[in-house]
Amino acid sequence: MNNNIIAIVPAAGTGTRLGDALPKQYLDVNGVPLIRHALDALARVTRISRIVVVLSPDDRHWANLMPDLPKVTTVRVGGATRGESVLNGMQAVAAEVAADSWVMVHDAARPCIRSELIDQFIDELENDRVGGLLALPLADTIKLGGDNLRVEKTLPREAIWRAQTPQMFRFEMLRSGLLKTPAATDEAQAIELLGHQPKLVMGDSANLKVTYAPDLKLARMLLTPGD
Repeated sequence: MNNNIIAIVPAAGTGTRLGDALPKQYLDVNGVPLIRHALDALARVTRISRIVVVLSPDDRHWANLMPDLPKVTTVRVGGATRGESVLNGMQAVAAEVAADSWVMVHDAARPCIRSELIDQFIDELENDRVGGLLALPLADTIKLGGDNLRVEKTLPREAIWRAQTPQMFRFEMLRSGLLKTPAATDEAQAIELLGHQPKLVMGDSANLKVTYAPDLKLARMLLTPGD
């Protein structure tokens, strides 16, 4: 695989669950905005040629908080949902991307992704006919809840995986999937609903998604340089 992977980073959310005035992608994590950690990791991967950050049309923070970064361009076409933002970002660069090029999508709120893991992920998928996603097999016992917060039954956990990002698919395949299913909660679901089976690639428990305040605290700990 030559250096022609396009990375899409949706960053149009407001992130109010953390109780801060700033959208969560701009919250300080060890001296820099949270999103910067993810972008730096992506930029270090030589096979990624371009990183497209999808911002809200009325984003007021990027210009003040983010310096010019290698490989990074921004498009202000963020939508109401993650799927809309990813699709709009792809549409914004579609004229410059071959239909069979790989497009990699990564959450702005996953700052602890390692460049080495991204390289391993690409190695696993470069010859795959569909593409795939980082994911972790579930270790916890899973209960199906019913009425009145009572357990209906215990579900088998052996085949259950927790999806992470990056997720990577061929450009035109993913665009078709998102056009058909704009409400998909991740790219893999859009591909599944086209009738394909994305490949599960072993992720990393440190590749957490920052959603609540404890997640932010943990991310700061994980990203603190060692002595």
